[in-house]
Amino acid sequence: MPVYHVVLSMLKRGKSGGIMGIERRQYLNKFSLYCGTLVLPMCCVIPGVLLFGGVLAGFGLIAFVIAIGLGLLIMLVVLRLDALLLVVLISLHLYLDWYQGFHILVPLLALLLVPLFYVLRSGSHPWIQPRWLWLWFLFLLLTIYPSLRGGMLMVYDAASFYPSDILGALLMYWLGMLVTQNKDKLQLFFQLVTLLAVLLAAHTLFQSVTGTILFASSRVDTFLLRSDVDYYQIASTDTHRVGSFFIDPNWNGAFFALVFFLPLGLFVSGSHVWQKLLYLFALVLILLALLYTYSTGAWVAFLIGLTVFLVFIGSTTYRITFLLIGCGLAALIIFIFPAQIALQMQHASGNNELSLRIAAWQTALAVVQAYPWFGVGLGHQAYLIHSNIYRVPEQFVLLSHPHNSYLEWAAMAGIPVLCTFLALIGTALYQSWQNWRQSDIQLRPLIGAGIAATITLSINSISINGWTHFALSMIIWPILGSIASPALCTARWRSEN
Repeated sequence: MPVYHVVLSMLKRGKSGGIMGIERRQYLNKFSLYCGTLVLPMCCVIPGVLLFGGVLAGFGLIAFVIAIGLGLLIMLVVLRLDALLLVVLISLHLYLDWYQGFHILVPLLALLLVPLFYVLRSGSHPWIQPRWLWLWFLFLLLTIYPSLRGGMLMVYDAASFYPSDILGALLMYWLGMLVTQNKDKLQLFFQLVTLLAVLLAAHTLFQSVTGTILFASSRVDTFLLRSDVDYYQIASTDTHRVGSFFIDPNWNGAFFALVFFLPLGLFVSGSHVWQKLLYLFALVLILLALLYTYSTGAWVAFLIGLTVFLVFIGSTTYRITFLLIGCGLAALIIFIFPAQIALQMQHASGNNELSLRIAAWQTALAVVQAYPWFGVGLGHQAYLIHSNIYRVPEQFVLLSHPHNSYLEWAAMAGIPVLCTFLALIGTALYQSWQNWRQSDIQLRPLIGAGIAATITLSINSISINGWTHFALSMIIWPILGSIASPALCTARWRSEN
């Protein structure tokens, strides 16, 4: 018999009458629930993890670290810390799959977690299925041939496009729905993503000051040595743009531009002063990190996202408060960082910034016209080879992608895939808007923040490969899934299910 059952039986032999008896029974019920759902699973999982890790320690340090990491993930599943588990997956995908080059680790974990959540479904953790699931299956089907065609030319592309941008997008979108069934869980998920963003912002600022990347990868260092790193330096200056774990400053800026709205939504919906102060600190730190990326496209998308958030903020009082705080932050940044603002304007007005983008889009349109149905293949190598024939004279360098996610889908996978992809975003945003309409005044700023983040990346994807970036896509899809979850409108969802 378990020890805690013995303790319960001994305590129950005492008097159970009166107020003290009622309090004792309530305490015993809480104690039993605590032991059954938290202590006992941990007592089972932790020794097993340590034992398994000790066995694999003989195979080397990497095997030991992998064993401990998998054990911790199992512990998160057992304890049903779903929001934390999803943010851990996002972090692992950014650092291990993207930065370290493992590619498919997190997509495989997500492929295991979705059916596992179905098996572990319960009243407090119901099973949720995305609407318009047939559209996702069509997307998975249409991209098989372009993925095979592009992957045959380069293993990197085979391990990246379909696992992350296609299958991984569906899995992370689905997991975003499963971990956020109400306002509290959505708020917790946004808080954890904000914490991740704060850590990455601190990492970016540290790199901008010291020029050193913490937990750097030798693989990335070798890649940068072989590449034209002058692209990351602002012309006629010694200032380098910061990429952090995203490597490219434009991708780093795209991340901070979209994630900024999560703490902003939390700030508006927060009820305590100390919470608002923490969210304000996160907003300032993220904004400073965005500043040091010097990404023009990210700033343009960010400003449009602010307008979208202003529409979905929820009430006139919130709009006035938002405008006052926004103007104050803008004035403070301009006053404290005039040199950085001047460098940003210099970079935005550079000679080849806009002209090269337009030339890349013209080349991509020519490729789409030549390969309208199936594209040249989902892969950077495939596009690099086939697009050279249609390259316009103004594009004076070879490019492995058209610096536009929508043209990238059309040129690499065909127009039908692009239309399906746009339909997926449109239906998810429509469901999010429906949730926003039916939600209360406290939930609306959170859903509006997710909508603004999605619109921000969508605008930014006109100038870079945002939606088609292997790390960014696995970040935005769970955010979009969390606000599109049918369970956010609990009464309606339960009546339909």
